[in-house]
Amino acid sequence: MRLKPRGLLLILLFIKTAVSAQFIDNIVEDESMLYAHTKQVNQFFRRFNGEENRYGNRFAINDSLYRNPSYRKQFIEVLFDSENPNINPEVKKEFLDHCTYSFDQKFLDFHGGSYFAEVKTTFNYKGEQKECILFLKLQEEKIGSKWVITNVVFEPFLKQFINAEKLPDEDKKFLHPLSHELDFMNLIKVFTSKAILEQFAEKDYKPDFLTLFIYEFRNSNLEFLTVKDVKFHFFQLDGWYFELARFNRKSNNSGWLISNLLKITKEDQEVLKSLIFREN
Repeated sequence: MRLKPRGLLLILLFIKTAVSAQFIDNIVEDESMLYAHTKQVNQFFRRFNGEENRYGNRFAINDSLYRNPSYRKQFIEVLFDSENPNINPEVKKEFLDHCTYSFDQKFLDFHGGSYFAEVKTTFNYKGEQKECILFLKLQEEKIGSKWVITNVVFEPFLKQFINAEKLPDEDKKFLHPLSHELDFMNLIKVFTSKAILEQFAEKDYKPDFLTLFIYEFRNSNLEFLTVKDVKFHFFQLDGWYFELARFNRKSNNSGWLISNLLKITKEDQEVLKSLIFREN
């Protein structure tokens, strides 16, 4: 069967209209995702506090939705990584209730301290590429604030140090309490043997990896290459810890999202920090 010119034209118009409609639907969908996407950490703070809507527009202080508890609860709900099965739903609900209780709401403060960044980087160390984790916190100054490095986790450094407390008792060495009467000449045995020097340091000794890191950099043994990943650890809300990480995926649940949530005590907080800093 041969189509008449008019029939062919109608078919072409139908195809063009269908394709155009699909194209417009995709634009609308992509635009919606773009608006829902929490693109910046500062934006996460504003959305958590109920100071911005899903389109990225900030509320006026006299707006009925500004820091509105009900609105905040709905918004904080979508600031979680919805694909993480390890976030306990009951703990999450308790957290939402805790933060949005009408008479005692809990807000995040960008300059409030008690949170820090974990930055995974790559360095060239003595000719080899090595992963190095830097921890940074926001430090307030007389005028403004700045990010400063507070800690370093670097595998080549970790291998150089031993936890003397974990040595078997029969292997532990010490300097006799009357060593001063010998003008500490018994130090010769310490430094001429293969003894573990950490056991001769004070009980609370901890290696200062940041100082070692600066020393190695100054001696041209470390060359910065790139940043691989960034996340944040929050202890700002009493009794709670959460981790903030960035997710790049084609869905509304993307951008900077809460990727871990724990209800903790003050004792838990110190243990958790030790784990984050790889001190154990």
